[in-house]
Amino acid sequence: MISPQALPGALGERLSGYRFERDALGRSAASVFRLKGEGLPALYLKVEAAGPFGELADEAARLGWLNASSLPCPEVIARESDGERNWLLVSALPGTDLASASALAPLARVELLAEALLDLHRLPITSCPFDHRLEKRLPVAKARMDGGIVDEEDFDPARLGKSAAELFAALESMRPTDEDLVVTHGDACLPNFVVSGGQFSGYIDCSRLGVADRYQDIALACRSITDNFGEALVQPFLHRYGLPAPDPARLDYYQLLDEFF
Repeated sequence: MISPQALPGALGERLSGYRFERDALGRSAASVFRLKGEGLPALYLKVEAAGPFGELADEAARLGWLNASSLPCPEVIARESDGERNWLLVSALPGTDLASASALAPLARVELLAEALLDLHRLPITSCPFDHRLEKRLPVAKARMDGGIVDEEDFDPARLGKSAAELFAALESMRPTDEDLVVTHGDACLPNFVVSGGQFSGYIDCSRLGVADRYQDIALACRSITDNFGEALVQPFLHRYGLPAPDPARLDYYQLLDEFF
């Protein structure tokens, strides 16, 4: 368990009086802690090893941009690095993530997910400085593979037993010839969207936000809905989003790409 005494000086002083609780939800490579203290606002602290594949600087930049775009997300409070670890302190959004919001029916949750994605996808792509088109993302996927951080034991069931090299070859050979570009969340799974009082209250874990094909989000949302609620709620999600007959090849492609992230 982490404590304020283990933090870089200024950050430790700022967080005096807080209790640290590990948050195990999600697939981020960073360790995430929920911070609570008597009479103090709830916060989240993320910690990762410093290195070429760190994502906390990316998340801080994207949260700043998203806030400036008037869409709800955590506020960046502080960033620190001691050379070995990077630290990101953000505000906590009110409410519960869509995977855990058991007070709401699953149908209501998938409809809220669709609406949140629509709001994000309506942003003008010319305003977004983060380019995640395939010409940018495929080299990053290859670098992660070459760096040995693609977990072949965590592949989706349909791809278990295959090597990362085999999957990357498929990414190249199956690459779509065009992209329907929008501002995407990049990891559009139910735990990364928060609801409060039955209303959407914000986007979290935004380190992969950027301009990409809308299927980057649709594919991962469909997979997350199936995993959490069953396949029957995928179609209501797609209808609410306005894509009742999606391209199955694109769904498969962007789920394949996600194996590298």
